[in-house]
Amino acid sequence: MPSVLIVDDLLSIHEMLEAVIQPTGFITAFATDGEKALARYKVEKYDLVLADIDMKPMDGITLLKQLKAYDPNSVTVIMTAYASTESAIQALKFGAFDYMQKPFRVDELIATLKRGLDFKQFTAERASGAVAPVIKSADVEGRLLGQSAANKRLIQQVKKLATVRTPVLLQGESGTGRSTVAEILHAGSASPESPFVRIDCSLSSASDFRDGLLGHNGSGGLWVDKARGGTLLLQNLHILELATQQELVGVLRNTAHGFRLICTTTEDLEKLTDEGRFNDELFYRVASLPVVLPPLRDRREDIPLLVKYFLGTASNPAFEANLIEFTDDAIETLQAYHWPGNLSELGQLITKIAATTATRVVTSEQLPLRLKEIKDWPRLADYLAAQEKQYMDMVLNACRGDKSAAAKVLGVDIAKL
Repeated sequence: MPSVLIVDDLLSIHEMLEAVIQPTGFITAFATDGEKALARYKVEKYDLVLADIDMKPMDGITLLKQLKAYDPNSVTVIMTAYASTESAIQALKFGAFDYMQKPFRVDELIATLKRGLDFKQFTAERASGAVAPVIKSADVEGRLLGQSAANKRLIQQVKKLATVRTPVLLQGESGTGRSTVAEILHAGSASPESPFVRIDCSLSSASDFRDGLLGHNGSGGLWVDKARGGTLLLQNLHILELATQQELVGVLRNTAHGFRLICTTTEDLEKLTDEGRFNDELFYRVASLPVVLPPLRDRREDIPLLVKYFLGTASNPAFEANLIEFTDDAIETLQAYHWPGNLSELGQLITKIAATTATRVVTSEQLPLRLKEIKDWPRLADYLAAQEKQYMDMVLNACRGDKSAAAKVLGVDIAKL
């Protein structure tokens, strides 16, 4: 039978929790403070820990930290009596599975413990290889191409995260490959036939989002039901309004461990949270394992390999696109560019060049003007001044050389003409 260690300094709480938990199939054990609880856990390794946050000499947060240090796979539910959720959010920050705010309903407590047990069992099965096959290195490296230090770090992170079910936040600029990483994580943490539900928060209407994700009773909508046993991908999470974020917190408390949750954003959610523009509890629920995808400008040495890859997926009416070669000066031009659109922009450019070039060798002269090195571009002030002068001359010409009339039209002093 599954076991739960109850940690509270009030014996009346022990008796009450024993009365409601034991009939549901859990074996209960007790400790009156964090130090005793940690000692008992090291001896008996309970499936779950249910701990009050306000205890002495070791409080619930300190116990949580030490449990995680001793056993990273420990599953702890924190109980808090405070009206504010600040302490509960701290618990999530340090790795609590969930929190219960006193007074809580018995059915909510039992549901939370059962979800915690499911997560514990999944983690154990994952460690023994009984759930889904461990993702192969080739499956990651074959999709996240590059030998740069930044890309190697990303590959190592993805390999580790692909074998767990913990929520992951993918943070990076547009075009850096967040969707690709999400697909790899899904493949590594779920069986091949399991569902993969993608929701773009920037495209979904308010009504669709409510019906599909939030539902009407806090248990989630159609999208949540479809994702059970698989992965739910929430793209552009930062787009959601604060009120919707708060509702989403409730849904995730009830449902998040029924699927792998992956969220993506182009913003720094921690900064938005500090500024009060993102729900703090939602942040700690989705960002326990953040992954920052490097922009292409930080991995320029990968561009030659990426060019070959995109050529291999392109087509040309005259010859095989994979036979196209870029000269050294063309590659240098590509590497000097800042790539605001990252991998997506590079892929679109190479595909277009491959489809339209009449020669098998591509030189820098055949590349778009926007790819010129920064030093070749005019200063912005000089460019704007030239545009202003051209416009003024056009107005003066329309006024047939009458500077007074032209100045009136332009709203400037006549001396400027």
